[in-house]
Amino acid sequence: MELADRDQFELRIDAPAPFDDLLRRHLELRRFQRLPDLGLGELERLVAQAEANVRDLLGTQGHFSPTVAVSLEQPESPTPTVRVSVTPGPRTTVASVHLMLQGDAQSRPEAAAQRARLHADWGLPTGEPFTQSAWDSAKSRALRGFTAHRYPRAQLSTTLADIDPEAHAAHLYAEITSGPAHGFGAVTVRGARRYDPEMAQRLVRLAGVQAGQPYDEAVLQAAQQRLVDSGYYESAFVVLGDGDDPEHSPVEVRVREARLQKIVAGVGVSTDNGARLSLEHTHHRVPGLDWRAVTRAQLERDARTLGTEFSSPVDDKGWRWITGAQLQRQRDDPLLTLSQQLRLGQTQDGRELDRSFFLQYDRSRVDNPDAGLRGDAESALSANYAWTRRQFDNPTTPQSGHGLAVELGVGVTLSQQRSPYLRGKARWQSYWPLAAGSERPSRLALRLEGGAVWSRDNSPVPATQRFLAGGDNSVRGYTLREIGVPLATGGVEAGRYLAVGSLEWQRPLWLNGRRSALESTLFLDAGAVANRPGDLDPRVGVGTGVRYNSPVGPLQADLAYGLDSRRWRIHLSVGFTF
Repeated sequence: MELADRDQFELRIDAPAPFDDLLRRHLELRRFQRLPDLGLGELERLVAQAEANVRDLLGTQGHFSPTVAVSLEQPESPTPTVRVSVTPGPRTTVASVHLMLQGDAQSRPEAAAQRARLHADWGLPTGEPFTQSAWDSAKSRALRGFTAHRYPRAQLSTTLADIDPEAHAAHLYAEITSGPAHGFGAVTVRGARRYDPEMAQRLVRLAGVQAGQPYDEAVLQAAQQRLVDSGYYESAFVVLGDGDDPEHSPVEVRVREARLQKIVAGVGVSTDNGARLSLEHTHHRVPGLDWRAVTRAQLERDARTLGTEFSSPVDDKGWRWITGAQLQRQRDDPLLTLSQQLRLGQTQDGRELDRSFFLQYDRSRVDNPDAGLRGDAESALSANYAWTRRQFDNPTTPQSGHGLAVELGVGVTLSQQRSPYLRGKARWQSYWPLAAGSERPSRLALRLEGGAVWSRDNSPVPATQRFLAGGDNSVRGYTLREIGVPLATGGVEAGRYLAVGSLEWQRPLWLNGRRSALESTLFLDAGAVANRPGDLDPRVGVGTGVRYNSPVGPLQADLAYGLDSRRWRIHLSVGFTF
């Protein structure tokens, strides 16, 4: 349709909000305002049809008895005026709801909860205002109560909204035919060439796709995510196939495999470590071993790191062997820490629960090059267990929920003297919604972290087994690793006890009356490191910030003031991990 350079007529809408905006956006007349060669006769025909269009639009909002007047003013003018005047009239409310269920779900005992939710969770109950969008949403929600679990072939067989304009009442009827109950059967893999199909089948089973279990859409989605998270597949689709026995329907896994090897180069910057260069090489099947090897080199302003890790494919219980080594050079003015680490153990990763146990060898030396001081090398061997549970409503941008991580280790020092020690560390992160039912909710975020190394006072526990605090994800208002045990020669060293806490108020920002992806924050951080519990003296940081909730997680920019350092610092970070 060719458009003219100017409006062929002026459209004036006299209607209360929000109906004026509705009509400006969707009225059919708007399409013809710039239609070239629009004659007076054609315009009069459009004006005559406009009243029905207005009534249809108001009907979607539950107003079925409006007063509508559409008139053409100054028809002989080069730019005539079309005036639409609307009085919406009373709003229609739901007078009755009749929900029917047909098929297997009507009588199967296992579907009793779904039958109960059909009525209890119906989205448009009696007394509620009727709108077309609410009616559509209620039907979709009711159907998903069956298609998401046990009945993937369920459908809405009959729906009816019977409107009584004189009584301003809506009588609703919906009938769902569930079809037969479905369950998971045998798993087949398509697209496997480089990697053993059994590995994909094992990952799918670990996600909950077990033969004989009832169909659950969330389980299939979790299986897809687990396949992608494994790193062996660039994409994965897990779908229910058709079979003769619905309760043992075949499960089809379609994968696109990742390349056998890949190299990733990275450039970045952070307020903690400045500019960053990294290079990572991955080999998914090391010849002769069939394990994955990941080697990474990273160059930062104050740190140089080189490390490699070998890991086996997961077994039937989700465990995999890991072994790795790391070399690091860390500068914390005026100190320089040189460290080496070796690790051997097993780990089990899940959506909510991670576990691992491993043997670890640590060796470190702390020098003060500016003062010409060279420290003694300290080394230790430890047996460790780590446990992490996450229960957040969203893994990338949580609004509620909590997470807990605990690490326990028993070790013995190897340098200077043999001395046993016990190491423990715990982290807690939680989100509490505030005024969740209001139009503009907010939430509190609480983060707690503590650690301790119990040993003789003179035990040479390596610095990498002790603690420092400060930085973007620790105590804002202070630089990375700034909070530690003060030294007479300047700087701080890692301590045996750690305590960190953070309280943050997060509030969505509203722009033009709508909730945006931006959030404002106010926060209070505090942290302390010492060699004795009684010496813990917290450093406090306060500030404000802004968050942008992107698809990969929150992009955070914080301005913090350290009450003890008396300095302002900007902290930038990307994403959420726990």
